[in-house]
Amino acid sequence: MKSFRALLFGFTNLIGFLAFSWPLYLPENRFLGQTLEATWISVILGAVAVFIIIAQISDGLLDSKSVAIVSILVALISALRLLGAGAVGVEPMWFLLILASRVLGAQLGFSTAVLAMLVSALLTGGVGPWLPFQIFAAGWIALGVHCFPKSANQRLEIAALALYGAFASFIFGALMDLQLWPWLLGTDTQLSYQPGDSVAANFSRFLTFHFATALAWDLPRAILTATLISLAGRAVLTSLRRAQSRLGVSWNWKTIDEPVTVQKAV
Repeated sequence: MKSFRALLFGFTNLIGFLAFSWPLYLPENRFLGQTLEATWISVILGAVAVFIIIAQISDGLLDSKSVAIVSILVALISALRLLGAGAVGVEPMWFLLILASRVLGAQLGFSTAVLAMLVSALLTGGVGPWLPFQIFAAGWIALGVHCFPKSANQRLEIAALALYGAFASFIFGALMDLQLWPWLLGTDTQLSYQPGDSVAANFSRFLTFHFATALAWDLPRAILTATLISLAGRAVLTSLRRAQSRLGVSWNWKTIDEPVTVQKAV
């Protein structure tokens, strides 16, 4: 069961990756070469993948204490997103999402990011074909926190998280531009996606489009995220880890599976 769940998790993320990256390599033919149809296919694939992940989250994987903590974090992250709604690059939600994922662990951090992005979109009226892409981008940022090991030196850990927050801010902007690129420019400009062209040529056009349009959003996001992590990171990490210790919560799906299995057997 655990291996199947991990396989399904990996498969849905692969679908998400394909939904993002199709403009770089999609072959030209009568149907898939049309930008509008291909883009809607990617939206549908992304939505299906998000649905599968949400179904996994609701599949009895967490105990009541974990659900309570995750619910509070989702509410806080969603509220922080409201603060930055409509402001150029002012998105304070990312600092808490990154810090929370650092404590929650990879899979649960990913799930928290998915739920927070979904809830905040409902609150802000940001539901649209871009939402599955925002959800996956947020989830991948949460996963990426665990690419570097934990350090006993908290100052070093905060510095690494701040640098990661700045890097992740630019990655989020690039991913969102990648899914927006075919919609925005069509196929009639020098920077447009061209069906059937080489990966290198399409990627070069995308990078030119991205850096010409995104820095006004990405740079403020990166500065704000890194600054908030530097200022509040120690307090937030300490509070979350203290809550984990006092509540005796195990934020690891592998260990959570065991009591669930025992309860079902009884």
